[in-house]
Amino acid sequence: MDKTASVGIVAPQKIPFETPLPLQNGKTLPRFDLMVETYGELNAGKTNAVLICHALSGNHHVAGYHSAEDKYPGWWDNMVGPGKPIDTERFFVVALNNLGGCHGSTGPVSPNPETGQDYGADFPMVTVKDWVKSQAMLADYFGIETWAAVIGGSLGGMQALQWAMDYPGRLKHALVIASAPKLSTQNIAFNDVARQAILTDPDFNSGHYAREHTVPRRGLRIARMMGHITYLAEQGLGKKFGRKLRSGGYEYGYGVEFEVESYLRYQGDKFAGRFDANTYLLMTKALDYFDPAADFGGSLEKAVAGIQAKLFVASFSTDWRFSPERSKELVKALIAAGKPVQYIEVESHHGHDAFLMEDEAYVKAVRAYMNNVYKDVRP
Repeated sequence: MDKTASVGIVAPQKIPFETPLPLQNGKTLPRFDLMVETYGELNAGKTNAVLICHALSGNHHVAGYHSAEDKYPGWWDNMVGPGKPIDTERFFVVALNNLGGCHGSTGPVSPNPETGQDYGADFPMVTVKDWVKSQAMLADYFGIETWAAVIGGSLGGMQALQWAMDYPGRLKHALVIASAPKLSTQNIAFNDVARQAILTDPDFNSGHYAREHTVPRRGLRIARMMGHITYLAEQGLGKKFGRKLRSGGYEYGYGVEFEVESYLRYQGDKFAGRFDANTYLLMTKALDYFDPAADFGGSLEKAVAGIQAKLFVASFSTDWRFSPERSKELVKALIAAGKPVQYIEVESHHGHDAFLMEDEAYVKAVRAYMNNVYKDVRP
Protein backbone atom coordinates (compact mmCIF):
# COMPACT_ATOMS: atom_id res chain seq x y z
CA MET A 1 0.00 0.00 0.00
CA ASP A 2 1.42 3.36 -1.06
CA LYS A 3 0.84 5.51 1.99
CA THR A 4 2.59 8.50 0.42
CA ALA A 5 -0.50 9.07 -1.75
CA SER A 6 -2.67 9.63 1.33
CA VAL A 7 -2.80 12.18 4.13
CA GLY A 8 -0.43 9.85 6.01
CA ILE A 9 -0.60 9.08 9.72
CA VAL A 10 -3.53 10.79 11.41
CA ALA A 11 -4.71 11.00 15.01
CA PRO A 12 -8.36 11.33 16.08
CA GLN A 13 -9.30 13.95 18.65
CA LYS A 14 -12.21 13.81 21.07
CA ILE A 15 -13.83 17.22 21.45
CA PRO A 16 -16.02 17.79 24.54
CA PHE A 17 -19.16 19.94 24.51
CA GLU A 18 -20.45 20.84 27.94
CA THR A 19 -23.50 22.71 26.61
CA PRO A 20 -26.77 20.74 26.80
CA LEU A 21 -28.11 19.67 23.41
CA PRO A 22 -31.93 19.68 23.01
CA LEU A 23 -32.99 16.86 20.69
CA GLN A 24 -35.83 16.67 18.20
CA ASN A 25 -37.64 14.07 20.32
CA GLY A 26 -37.93 16.49 23.25
CA LYS A 27 -35.12 15.01 25.33
CA THR A 28 -31.80 16.72 26.09
CA LEU A 29 -28.25 15.45 26.17
CA PRO A 30 -26.63 17.15 29.17
CA ARG A 31 -23.23 17.05 27.46
CA PHE A 32 -21.51 15.15 24.67
CA ASP A 33 -18.24 14.37 22.93
CA LEU A 34 -17.55 14.24 19.20
CA MET A 35 -14.68 12.13 17.85
CA VAL A 36 -13.09 13.99 14.96
CA GLU A 37 -10.28 13.75 12.42
CA THR A 38 -9.05 16.69 10.36
CA TYR A 39 -6.87 16.79 7.25
CA GLY A 40 -5.18 19.75 5.59
CA GLU A 41 -4.86 23.30 6.92
CA LEU A 42 -7.52 25.89 7.67
CA ASN A 43 -6.69 29.07 5.77
CA ALA A 44 -6.43 32.48 7.42
CA GLY A 45 -9.95 33.46 6.44
CA LYS A 46 -11.35 30.07 7.53
CA THR A 47 -13.13 29.78 4.19
CA ASN A 48 -11.73 26.46 2.92
CA ALA A 49 -13.35 24.04 5.40
CA VAL A 50 -15.16 20.95 4.14
CA LEU A 51 -17.34 18.71 6.33
CA ILE A 52 -17.60 14.97 5.53
CA CYS A 53 -20.75 13.28 6.88
CA HIS A 54 -20.70 9.50 7.19
CA ALA A 55 -23.24 6.85 6.27
CA LEU A 56 -24.89 4.27 8.54
CA SER A 57 -21.82 2.28 9.54
CA GLY A 58 -19.19 4.97 8.92
CA ASN A 59 -17.13 6.98 11.36
CA HIS A 60 -14.60 9.79 11.66
CA HIS A 61 -11.74 7.84 10.06
CA VAL A 62 -12.18 9.04 6.48
CA ALA A 63 -8.61 9.16 5.22
CA GLY A 64 -5.05 8.20 6.09
CA TYR A 65 -3.76 5.64 8.57
CA HIS A 66 -3.68 5.45 12.36
CA SER A 67 -0.18 3.96 12.50
CA ALA A 68 2.70 2.90 10.29
CA GLU A 69 1.53 -0.70 10.72
CA ASP A 70 -2.08 0.10 9.76
CA LYS A 71 -3.00 -1.96 6.70
CA TYR A 72 -6.26 -0.21 5.88
CA PRO A 73 -6.83 3.50 5.26
CA GLY A 74 -9.94 5.50 6.12
CA TRP A 75 -13.19 4.60 4.41
CA TRP A 76 -12.97 7.39 1.77
CA ASP A 77 -9.21 7.52 1.31
CA ASN A 78 -9.65 7.18 -2.45
CA MET A 79 -11.55 10.49 -2.48
CA VAL A 80 -9.90 12.55 0.28
CA GLY A 81 -6.20 13.42 0.29
CA PRO A 82 -3.46 15.40 -1.46
CA GLY A 83 -4.24 15.74 -5.14
CA LYS A 84 -7.47 13.73 -4.78
CA PRO A 85 -10.94 15.05 -5.67
CA ILE A 86 -11.39 16.43 -2.13
CA ASP A 87 -7.88 17.84 -2.11
CA THR A 88 -6.32 18.30 1.33
CA GLU A 89 -3.72 20.64 -0.19
CA ARG A 90 -6.62 22.99 -0.88
CA PHE A 91 -9.19 22.21 1.78
CA PHE A 92 -9.34 21.77 5.54
CA VAL A 93 -11.38 18.60 5.82
CA VAL A 94 -13.33 17.75 8.99
CA ALA A 95 -14.74 14.27 9.55
CA LEU A 96 -16.63 13.11 12.63
CA ASN A 97 -18.35 10.17 14.24
CA ASN A 98 -21.99 11.17 14.73
CA LEU A 99 -23.79 11.30 18.06
CA GLY A 100 -25.07 7.85 18.87
CA GLY A 101 -22.04 6.31 17.20
CA CYS A 102 -19.75 3.70 18.68
CA HIS A 103 -16.35 5.01 17.64
CA GLY A 104 -15.67 7.65 20.27
CA SER A 105 -18.54 10.12 20.05
CA THR A 106 -21.15 10.02 22.80
CA GLY A 107 -23.51 7.13 22.20
CA PRO A 108 -24.91 3.96 23.74
CA VAL A 109 -21.46 2.68 24.76
CA SER A 110 -20.67 5.96 26.59
CA PRO A 111 -21.19 6.53 30.33
CA ASN A 112 -24.53 8.04 31.26
CA PRO A 113 -23.70 10.93 33.64
CA GLU A 114 -26.94 10.29 35.52
CA THR A 115 -26.16 6.64 36.35
CA GLY A 116 -22.43 6.18 35.86
CA GLN A 117 -23.17 3.11 33.71
CA ASP A 118 -23.17 2.90 29.93
CA TYR A 119 -26.22 4.45 28.31
CA GLY A 120 -27.08 1.25 26.46
CA ALA A 121 -30.75 1.34 25.47
CA ASP A 122 -31.24 4.55 27.47
CA PHE A 123 -29.39 6.65 24.91
CA PRO A 124 -31.99 8.93 23.35
CA MET A 125 -33.11 8.59 19.74
CA VAL A 126 -31.23 11.02 17.50
CA THR A 127 -32.21 12.35 14.07
CA VAL A 128 -30.45 13.89 11.08
CA LYS A 129 -31.51 17.33 12.37
CA ASP A 130 -29.87 16.57 15.72
CA TRP A 131 -26.65 15.55 14.00
CA VAL A 132 -26.58 18.72 11.94
CA LYS A 133 -27.17 20.80 15.08
CA SER A 134 -24.21 19.13 16.80
CA GLN A 135 -22.11 19.60 13.65
CA ALA A 136 -22.92 23.31 13.70
CA MET A 137 -21.55 23.40 17.25
CA LEU A 138 -18.45 21.62 15.93
CA ALA A 139 -18.09 24.30 13.25
CA ASP A 140 -18.27 26.94 16.00
CA TYR A 141 -15.55 25.11 17.91
CA PHE A 142 -13.20 25.44 14.93
CA GLY A 143 -14.27 29.03 14.29
CA ILE A 144 -15.78 28.06 10.94
CA GLU A 145 -18.62 30.41 10.10
CA THR A 146 -19.28 28.95 6.65
CA TRP A 147 -18.36 25.57 5.17
CA ALA A 148 -16.99 25.63 1.65
CA ALA A 149 -18.87 22.36 1.23
CA VAL A 150 -20.74 19.73 3.20
CA ILE A 151 -20.42 16.31 1.57
CA GLY A 152 -21.94 12.91 2.22
CA GLY A 153 -23.05 9.65 0.66
CA SER A 154 -26.22 7.75 1.58
CA LEU A 155 -27.18 8.81 5.12
CA GLY A 156 -24.33 11.31 4.85
CA GLY A 157 -26.05 12.86 1.84
CA MET A 158 -29.17 13.35 3.91
CA GLN A 159 -27.06 15.31 6.39
CA ALA A 160 -25.60 17.48 3.62
CA LEU A 161 -29.14 18.28 2.42
CA GLN A 162 -30.32 18.98 5.98
CA TRP A 163 -27.38 21.35 6.44
CA ALA A 164 -28.43 23.30 3.36
CA MET A 165 -31.98 23.60 4.70
CA ASP A 166 -31.29 24.27 8.38
CA TYR A 167 -28.27 26.57 8.07
CA PRO A 168 -28.61 28.14 4.60
CA GLY A 169 -26.05 30.86 5.31
CA ARG A 170 -23.39 28.53 6.68
CA LEU A 171 -22.41 26.49 3.61
CA LYS A 172 -21.69 27.39 0.01
CA HIS A 173 -22.05 23.93 -1.53
CA ALA A 174 -23.76 20.65 -0.64
CA LEU A 175 -22.79 17.37 -2.30
CA VAL A 176 -25.59 14.81 -1.95
CA ILE A 177 -24.36 11.44 -3.23
CA ALA A 178 -26.29 8.13 -3.54
CA SER A 179 -28.96 9.52 -1.26
CA ALA A 180 -32.66 10.41 -1.17
CA PRO A 181 -35.00 13.08 0.23
CA LYS A 182 -36.70 10.29 2.22
CA LEU A 183 -36.62 6.51 2.41
CA SER A 184 -38.91 4.40 0.28
CA THR A 185 -41.36 2.06 1.98
CA GLN A 186 -39.17 -0.85 0.91
CA ASN A 187 -36.13 0.72 2.58
CA ILE A 188 -38.04 1.21 5.83
CA ALA A 189 -39.06 -2.44 5.62
CA PHE A 190 -35.46 -3.59 5.13
CA ASN A 191 -34.40 -1.55 8.15
CA ASP A 192 -37.10 -3.07 10.32
CA VAL A 193 -36.11 -6.62 9.40
CA ALA A 194 -32.51 -5.78 10.32
CA ARG A 195 -33.61 -4.31 13.64
CA GLN A 196 -35.79 -7.32 14.40
CA ALA A 197 -32.78 -9.59 13.95
CA ILE A 198 -31.05 -7.63 16.71
CA LEU A 199 -34.05 -7.05 18.99
CA THR A 200 -34.96 -10.75 19.04
CA ASP A 201 -31.43 -11.97 19.69
CA PRO A 202 -31.52 -13.71 23.12
CA ASP A 203 -28.34 -11.83 24.05
CA PHE A 204 -29.86 -8.39 23.39
CA ASN A 205 -31.18 -8.10 26.96
CA SER A 206 -33.47 -5.15 26.17
CA GLY A 207 -30.47 -3.18 24.92
CA HIS A 208 -28.53 -3.45 28.17
CA TYR A 209 -26.35 -6.33 27.00
CA ALA A 210 -23.12 -4.68 28.22
CA ARG A 211 -24.39 -4.82 31.81
CA GLU A 212 -25.15 -8.50 31.35
CA HIS A 213 -21.76 -9.11 29.72
CA THR A 214 -23.36 -10.35 26.53
CA VAL A 215 -23.29 -9.20 22.89
CA PRO A 216 -26.17 -9.73 20.43
CA ARG A 217 -23.65 -10.88 17.87
CA ARG A 218 -25.98 -13.19 15.97
CA GLY A 219 -28.60 -10.52 15.40
CA LEU A 220 -26.06 -7.90 14.38
CA ARG A 221 -24.39 -10.40 12.07
CA ILE A 222 -27.67 -11.24 10.30
CA ALA A 223 -28.63 -7.56 10.08
CA ARG A 224 -25.35 -6.77 8.38
CA MET A 225 -25.54 -9.74 6.02
CA MET A 226 -29.00 -8.70 4.85
CA GLY A 227 -28.02 -5.04 4.59
CA HIS A 228 -24.87 -5.87 2.68
CA ILE A 229 -26.89 -7.68 0.02
CA THR A 230 -28.98 -4.55 -0.54
CA TYR A 231 -25.88 -2.37 -0.93
CA LEU A 232 -24.64 -4.46 -3.85
CA ALA A 233 -25.98 -4.82 -7.38
CA GLU A 234 -27.15 -8.16 -8.75
CA GLN A 235 -24.82 -7.88 -11.73
CA GLY A 236 -21.84 -6.99 -9.53
CA LEU A 237 -22.55 -9.76 -7.05
CA GLY A 238 -23.12 -12.25 -9.83
CA LYS A 239 -19.98 -11.21 -11.66
CA LYS A 240 -17.91 -11.61 -8.50
CA PHE A 241 -19.33 -14.91 -7.23
CA GLY A 242 -21.82 -16.42 -9.66
CA ARG A 243 -22.85 -19.84 -8.39
CA LYS A 244 -19.33 -20.86 -7.47
CA LEU A 245 -19.09 -23.66 -4.92
CA ARG A 246 -16.33 -23.94 -2.36
CA SER A 247 -15.97 -27.66 -3.12
CA GLY A 248 -16.61 -29.68 -6.23
CA GLY A 249 -20.29 -30.33 -5.62
CA TYR A 250 -23.31 -29.99 -3.35
CA GLU A 251 -22.91 -31.15 0.23
CA TYR A 252 -26.66 -31.38 0.89
CA GLY A 253 -26.52 -29.51 4.18
CA TYR A 254 -26.79 -26.03 5.69
CA GLY A 255 -23.13 -25.18 5.96
CA VAL A 256 -21.22 -22.79 3.72
CA GLU A 257 -21.32 -24.21 0.19
CA PHE A 258 -21.54 -21.22 -2.18
CA GLU A 259 -18.77 -18.64 -2.31
CA VAL A 260 -21.31 -15.85 -1.85
CA GLU A 261 -22.39 -17.46 1.45
CA SER A 262 -18.82 -17.46 2.65
CA TYR A 263 -18.43 -13.81 1.68
CA LEU A 264 -21.60 -12.69 3.47
CA ARG A 265 -20.80 -14.59 6.64
CA TYR A 266 -17.32 -13.10 6.69
CA GLN A 267 -18.78 -9.60 6.30
CA GLY A 268 -21.33 -10.28 9.05
CA ASP A 269 -18.72 -11.61 11.48
CA LYS A 270 -16.35 -8.72 10.82
CA PHE A 271 -19.09 -6.13 11.34
CA ALA A 272 -20.39 -7.78 14.53
CA GLY A 273 -16.88 -7.56 15.94
CA ARG A 274 -16.51 -3.81 15.44
CA PHE A 275 -19.99 -2.24 15.66
CA ASP A 276 -22.47 -1.70 18.47
CA ALA A 277 -25.98 -3.09 18.13
CA ASN A 278 -27.72 -0.14 19.82
CA THR A 279 -25.90 2.21 17.46
CA TYR A 280 -27.13 0.18 14.50
CA LEU A 281 -30.70 0.51 15.77
CA LEU A 282 -30.34 4.28 16.23
CA MET A 283 -28.76 4.87 12.83
CA THR A 284 -31.43 2.95 10.94
CA LYS A 285 -34.17 4.84 12.77
CA ALA A 286 -32.54 8.15 11.83
CA LEU A 287 -32.73 6.98 8.22
CA ASP A 288 -36.41 6.10 8.59
CA TYR A 289 -37.35 9.43 10.17
CA PHE A 290 -35.65 11.66 7.59
CA ASP A 291 -38.37 13.40 5.57
CA PRO A 292 -37.88 17.18 5.36
CA ALA A 293 -40.95 17.62 3.15
CA ALA A 294 -43.19 16.37 5.99
CA ASP A 295 -42.98 19.79 7.69
CA PHE A 296 -44.13 21.47 4.47
CA GLY A 297 -47.31 19.54 3.72
CA GLY A 298 -45.36 16.92 1.80
CA SER A 299 -43.91 19.50 -0.62
CA LEU A 300 -40.21 18.93 -1.21
CA GLU A 301 -40.11 22.09 -3.33
CA LYS A 302 -41.23 24.15 -0.33
CA ALA A 303 -38.77 22.31 1.95
CA VAL A 304 -35.79 23.32 -0.19
CA ALA A 305 -37.04 26.84 -0.94
CA GLY A 306 -34.77 28.48 1.64
CA ILE A 307 -31.55 26.83 0.43
CA GLN A 308 -28.79 29.26 -0.54
CA ALA A 309 -26.05 26.74 -1.33
CA LYS A 310 -25.26 25.32 -4.74
CA LEU A 311 -25.86 21.57 -4.96
CA PHE A 312 -24.23 18.59 -6.60
CA VAL A 313 -26.35 15.42 -6.73
CA ALA A 314 -25.02 12.05 -7.89
CA SER A 315 -26.72 8.68 -8.28
CA PHE A 316 -25.66 5.29 -9.62
CA SER A 317 -27.43 3.21 -12.24
CA THR A 318 -27.47 -0.08 -10.31
CA ASP A 319 -28.23 1.40 -6.88
CA TRP A 320 -31.63 -0.08 -6.10
CA ARG A 321 -31.48 0.85 -2.41
CA PHE A 322 -31.20 4.60 -3.19
CA SER A 323 -32.23 4.55 -6.83
CA PRO A 324 -31.55 7.32 -9.36
CA GLU A 325 -35.28 8.10 -9.30
CA ARG A 326 -34.94 9.30 -5.70
CA SER A 327 -32.09 11.65 -6.62
CA LYS A 328 -34.10 12.91 -9.60
CA GLU A 329 -36.98 13.64 -7.23
CA LEU A 330 -34.66 15.93 -5.28
CA VAL A 331 -33.21 17.53 -8.41
CA LYS A 332 -36.71 18.21 -9.78
CA ALA A 333 -37.72 19.94 -6.53
CA LEU A 334 -34.53 22.02 -6.49
CA ILE A 335 -35.05 23.15 -10.08
CA ALA A 336 -38.69 23.98 -9.38
CA ALA A 337 -37.53 26.09 -6.43
CA GLY A 338 -35.00 27.87 -8.64
CA LYS A 339 -31.91 26.44 -6.94
CA PRO A 340 -28.61 25.85 -8.77
CA VAL A 341 -27.96 22.11 -9.02
CA GLN A 342 -25.71 19.82 -11.03
CA TYR A 343 -26.74 16.19 -11.46
CA ILE A 344 -24.94 13.11 -12.69
CA GLU A 345 -26.18 9.53 -12.98
CA VAL A 346 -23.16 7.25 -13.12
CA GLU A 347 -23.15 3.91 -14.93
CA SER A 348 -21.80 1.46 -12.35
CA HIS A 349 -22.07 -2.21 -11.44
CA HIS A 350 -21.29 -1.54 -7.76
CA GLY A 351 -24.84 -0.83 -6.56
CA HIS A 352 -25.28 1.47 -3.55
CA ASP A 353 -21.66 0.97 -2.50
CA ALA A 354 -20.59 2.75 -5.70
CA PHE A 355 -20.22 6.02 -3.79
CA LEU A 356 -17.24 4.43 -2.02
CA MET A 357 -15.67 3.11 -5.23
CA GLU A 358 -13.54 4.55 -8.01
CA ASP A 359 -15.85 4.56 -11.03
CA GLU A 360 -14.02 6.90 -13.39
CA ALA A 361 -16.96 9.12 -14.37
CA TYR A 362 -17.93 9.56 -10.71
CA VAL A 363 -14.44 10.50 -9.55
CA LYS A 364 -14.04 12.95 -12.46
CA ALA A 365 -17.38 14.57 -11.69
CA VAL A 366 -16.56 15.08 -7.99
CA ARG A 367 -13.10 16.41 -8.89
CA ALA A 368 -14.54 18.88 -11.40
CA TYR A 369 -17.15 20.08 -8.92
CA MET A 370 -14.62 20.47 -6.10
CA ASN A 371 -12.41 22.47 -8.46
CA ASN A 372 -15.30 24.91 -8.75
CA VAL A 373 -15.76 24.91 -4.98
CA TYR A 374 -12.11 25.88 -4.61
CA LYS A 375 -12.53 28.76 -7.05
CA ASP A 376 -15.16 30.14 -4.65
CA VAL A 377 -12.88 30.05 -1.60
CA ARG A 378 -9.26 30.41 -2.72
CA PRO A 379 -7.46 33.58 -1.56
